[in-house]
Amino acid sequence: MSETVAIASSRVLVGTSLIPATVVIGDEVITEVTPGGPTGEAEDLGDLVIMPALVDTHVHVNDPGRTEWEGFTTATAAAAAGGVAFIVDMPLNSIPPTTTVAALRIKQKAAKRGMVDMGFWGGIVPGSLGDVAALAAAGVFGFKVFLVPSGVNEFPCIALRDLDAALEAVAEVGLPLLVHAEAPGPIEAAPPPGADYASYLASRPPEAEVEAIEALIAAVRRTGGTAHVLHLSAAAAVPALTAARADGLPITVETCPHYLALCAEDVPQGGLDFKCAPPIREAANREALWQALATGVIDMVVSDHSPCPASLKADGFANAWGGIGSLELRLPVVWTEASARGHGIADVARWLCSGPGSLVGRSATIRPGEPADLVVWDPEATFIVDPDRLAQRHKITPYAGRTLRGVVTRTLVRGGPGPGKLVEHP
Repeated sequence: MSETVAIASSRVLVGTSLIPATVVIGDEVITEVTPGGPTGEAEDLGDLVIMPALVDTHVHVNDPGRTEWEGFTTATAAAAAGGVAFIVDMPLNSIPPTTTVAALRIKQKAAKRGMVDMGFWGGIVPGSLGDVAALAAAGVFGFKVFLVPSGVNEFPCIALRDLDAALEAVAEVGLPLLVHAEAPGPIEAAPPPGADYASYLASRPPEAEVEAIEALIAAVRRTGGTAHVLHLSAAAAVPALTAARADGLPITVETCPHYLALCAEDVPQGGLDFKCAPPIREAANREALWQALATGVIDMVVSDHSPCPASLKADGFANAWGGIGSLELRLPVVWTEASARGHGIADVARWLCSGPGSLVGRSATIRPGEPADLVVWDPEATFIVDPDRLAQRHKITPYAGRTLRGVVTRTLVRGGPGPGKLVEHP
């Protein structure tokens, strides 16, 4: 039996409303939510916001095999510092990739040293469809595929024509197919990247995303499988997704903080910290993504935390690693940009908590009986991003020196400060 604790604030997010309330926690779950001021021996947090903890369903921990890139110890420390109580680890860039049950067990063993709860995606590569059922039975939450080279040789991409088979395989086990949605044709036809960011942006044109997403929509129509579009960057794909959603197709969509906060026009000369795939596009594209988020075409905002050693963020845009480490900064980055556009805390909670939570069946709401995963934060406080103070292993971020709004003061994982536990899909 765990100790019963209570915390109170004048701003507790209950449903979509911020109200004065006391939240009582016992045995790792919320036992009471009492409207009004602090009751009993509740800890009074003043006007700090209490809301559901963040869920991040797109994290590359890279452990084992490339633990020097990140690792479960530092990744989960960054998650906890950023208000995240549950992460779902991608099937790459660890070695071995999570395409077999044996590889999953190796990863689960490595993950037993985390500060937050952890789940795992499986992966599908050419020739691995036979492993889907066993991985699903072992507890993965779904399966990821690439349609272009992933950046690591041990996780090759599938072809567009293979989408039907992949969707059919995951449909048989009742799980979603997560798709890195860039098609190879437009990328192969584009000029290769050179020394500057403009050439890198041109090398991964929006047409690659549009073509891949249209092919995915068609495959979902044919198969009835459930699909999730990863890290949407190109707003040009929004009309096709809007139509697919209007037709009731089982497709969800995510984007990332860097596509909502950064823009190509602001990438400095030699700014390799900004390189990711798909790329950060122009300011007008950014604002169109915000519109799609506001209207619900985009369901969630996840980090796509993909850090690496400084040595790999070198040698020009053609060769530098394409990933951004932002696990700890997701809440303040999104809140800074969202609040400037008139969005509220309930909107941010939908995009960062319940949206990604719904993808993996993780509750993210404050009510009795729900897991006591909570974040306490100050939405008015500001800070300047100091990379050296980040908990991630390598202190590389395009947000260095930026002033952000929103300071996390506490993260509760099942009512306490951790440690985390491994979570399997039921």
